[in-house]
Amino acid sequence: HIPPLSISGLCVLVLLKTAVFQNTKDSQCRRRGCPQNAICINKTHCACEDGFVTTSGEKYFSDFLEICDGIETRVISNCSQEEKDVILQAQNNAVKFSCMDIIGSNPQGSSAVAFLSYSSLQTIINASFFIERPEKSNGIYMLSQVVSIAVGSHQNQPSSLSVLLTFQHIQVGMNHRSLCVYWEAQGEEGGAWSTKNCNLIESNKTHTRCNCTHLSSFAVLMDLQQQDEDYVLTVITYVGLSLSLLCLFLAILTFLLCHTIQNTSTSLHLQLSLCLFLANLLFLIGIKQTKIKVLCSIIAGLLHYFYLASFTWLLLEGLHLFLTARNLMVANYSRVNHSLRKVMYPLGYGIPAVIVAISAASRANLYGTSSQCWLQTQEGFLWAFLGPVCIIFSINFVFILLIIWILQNKAKDPSFPRTLTQLCILGCTWCLGILQIGPAARIMRYLFTIINSLQGVFIFLVYCLLNHQVQEQYKKWFKTLRPTKSESFMLSSKVVSEPGRKHQKIKSFLWAGKICS
Repeated sequence: HIPPLSISGLCVLVLLKTAVFQNTKDSQCRRRGCPQNAICINKTHCACEDGFVTTSGEKYFSDFLEICDGIETRVISNCSQEEKDVILQAQNNAVKFSCMDIIGSNPQGSSAVAFLSYSSLQTIINASFFIERPEKSNGIYMLSQVVSIAVGSHQNQPSSLSVLLTFQHIQVGMNHRSLCVYWEAQGEEGGAWSTKNCNLIESNKTHTRCNCTHLSSFAVLMDLQQQDEDYVLTVITYVGLSLSLLCLFLAILTFLLCHTIQNTSTSLHLQLSLCLFLANLLFLIGIKQTKIKVLCSIIAGLLHYFYLASFTWLLLEGLHLFLTARNLMVANYSRVNHSLRKVMYPLGYGIPAVIVAISAASRANLYGTSSQCWLQTQEGFLWAFLGPVCIIFSINFVFILLIIWILQNKAKDPSFPRTLTQLCILGCTWCLGILQIGPAARIMRYLFTIINSLQGVFIFLVYCLLNHQVQEQYKKWFKTLRPTKSESFMLSSKVVSEPGRKHQKIKSFLWAGKICS
């Protein structure tokens, strides 16, 4: 039996219980600790540090499973007085955008903007939600935290919004290719990561910079299968293009120095070879220069131009051959071909310039991808190259059929077989690139790579080595560089005969003196 407690004893008991409770809370806080980016408050609760908020929105919490996410908010008003660019940071991630992109068309307006960096959301909506390449998703992982950008009111938001994001990598020291993605809502299915309208600017071992054209949730994926192309195809490409560069260089020298073949046809061959030479050289040294976005875009634009110029000169080759076959006379004396010679330079270099200028003015951000400096496939932008190529191929195909029909009924020119062969090689082989689908895609890819990387070799073979006039000129050049055997024999005989003549004179003088005596 316990006697009843006095009032003073009861007060002491209450204080002891309170102290035990407080010590228990305090020991739990010290033992279990608060989550990352949070501190203990009054030894009983946790609170997120400055610049962080809880997922539930509560300021104080006792649930140690709570998460503190980084956030920075700002009310933007009067862009004429504030800085032109606004920068927000959260957990070593940052976003940069124009003040007018948030305010809209009213420079005196105001709007609230928030930049949120989630601490662990990347473990929930991870790389398995990247559905653009599901067959290779096992080699793709999250490389950054997930960030979100929210604007209080963006009714006047312009369509030309540009958001520059800087991500800190959560994994370092791995050889990879970065993919800038955003979370694309897909109705009842939830959503998925997509690279649409998000482009890689640059990436190093610790950070990645992306440029996107909308507001959403963003992240960076790590593609460990950065060598999408086959290693054998890479070797074939570089070896074939190197041989083509050598042959194109020799062909260009031949067309410039061989005066016996100077005509309209040779001028077309020269311009075609020159454009292909520049395109292949730029491809070899610049196709992988993806670290600097601006440089990569310029290289992609130049490649677009030079390859289109090559096909345009190929079209002029087909037109010239058709006109020559129709007139049945030497091209130099043809009135039609003389007119063609006047307009071929504006057409050969002007048409691709117009196409590239329109493409760059409308979709400049689609020049250059995260893996190579070429045209992106988004929004059908690749058709800025494939469209003109298909048109040129179709026109040249009609020219070939008409030329074959003409040659069956009239006299033939000896240059026709060579040019027809070259038109087929340079034109028809690009169809193999379109046929890279289905089970035969790998075979078509190898055929396309081998044939197109050796185009320079075909040009030198068809237009130079198989040309009788060029062969004769090569023989003359070879003779000037290396003296013939007869010339060498005459030179040596001249040197040897000098002392022999002196000896013969002495011998004749002695014989004459003997007769006189």
